[in-house]
Amino acid sequence: MNFLAHAWLARHGSDAFLYGNLVADGIKGGDLTGLPDDAAQGVRHHRRVDAYVDAHPVVLNARRRSPHGLQRYSGIALDLVWDHFLCRHLAVEDRDELIERCYIILMQKPAPARLKEMVPILVREDWLRAYADFDFTCRAIRGIGTRLSGPNRLAELLPHLRHEYPRLERDFQALWTDTSEYLTARSGA
Repeated sequence: MNFLAHAWLARHGSDAFLYGNLVADGIKGGDLTGLPDDAAQGVRHHRRVDAYVDAHPVVLNARRRSPHGLQRYSGIALDLVWDHFLCRHLAVEDRDELIERCYIILMQKPAPARLKEMVPILVREDWLRAYADFDFTCRAIRGIGTRLSGPNRLAELLPHLRHEYPRLERDFQALWTDTSEYLTARSGA
């Protein structure tokens, strides 16, 4: 899952909890003592969701379907693809309300060093709403690939993702249902 999915799954929490979910990938290690309690809980929530999603049979199967030699990179691409489908799946009003809340939170609090340069661009260019466009999502995947060492393996995945689009959409629907049910069961709701 990427920014939008983590935000949606954390939307009922406080702004600090949502912030922790949004910036968790920029925080290394388990020492969260420098964060307010709600933000630290948000980071832990984000990491639980990632662990659940990464081990989910739908994700494992989608990664196995990736071209030989690219499976290692497919998890990164799939995280953005899931945000693409979620952006299209959510009611526009609900989605836009959440996105505006995320942008306000991200601009009010400093992002961790690893995200410091990216966050203002994400907000200014409205990436969370732009994920609804698959071409934008593919450009974002390619862009991440330029920051990895060696050849751009993420860019090499793009033809596969386009070919698999209908199947990936079905994968997303199953994954999203299971993830939502998993979190509901964990919260006791």
